[in-house]
Amino acid sequence: MFDEGQVYKSEQPDQPAPDRKPSTNPVVDTIQQLGQTATPQSESNIFCMTIIGQVEGHLVLPPQNKTTKYEHLIPQLVAAEQNAKIEGIMIVLNTVGGDVEAGLAIAEMISSLTKPTVTLVLGGGHSIGVPIAVAGNKSFIAESATMTIHPIRLNGLVIGVPQTFEYLDKMQERVVRFVTSHSNISEEKFKELMFKTGELTRDIGTTVIGTDAVKHGLIDAVGGIGQALRELNLLIDQRKQGLTAEAGVLTQ
Repeated sequence: MFDEGQVYKSEQPDQPAPDRKPSTNPVVDTIQQLGQTATPQSESNIFCMTIIGQVEGHLVLPPQNKTTKYEHLIPQLVAAEQNAKIEGIMIVLNTVGGDVEAGLAIAEMISSLTKPTVTLVLGGGHSIGVPIAVAGNKSFIAESATMTIHPIRLNGLVIGVPQTFEYLDKMQERVVRFVTSHSNISEEKFKELMFKTGELTRDIGTTVIGTDAVKHGLIDAVGGIGQALRELNLLIDQRKQGLTAEAGVLTQ
């Protein structure tokens, strides 16, 4: 007979799930959170920062998107600028672009650093990645890498009034002014590439490949990580010599 007070237990009781402790390896945590293999506190005198996927701005992108969050990069640049052990900064790009204001903020931060900076475009440095690519003291691009130059576009609700188009035009001028002032390309040539029709599907603009980017004056040289590091070390040595010379003048 069934006894109401009797409790039947499973012959094989459920085993408690093993505790999944978070990783205690700081390198793994840094890779997962920031996409970086080293932070400005590294023993190396060169800080390498990667800008990959889509530059995320004020809106959080879907989780399946590979993103670079500008609120992660800006504090790292500040830390690298303040860290006396960091003598040079390498910026590696493989980005499709993204938020215009976030990209310009990153580019302005890079261009205002007092320490030598070298940028390297691997794979792609498209859209708002172009100002970031030219923001350093010296820029390199891989021979197979590409850069897409096109006008600014808006997503979401767009109010069809003259003020909207004026705002777009002002934003575009900010990008044009920054790129032309930090590279050897002329404003006329850059706008010609930006408004070219018939090359991009369903859009206007131009895709330039490694050697073409150098030919137009957008990027300084074709090269890879070896050439970029060699140039960065040269800039670091030049800065050291300049600081030594200034110190010698002050002590005379």
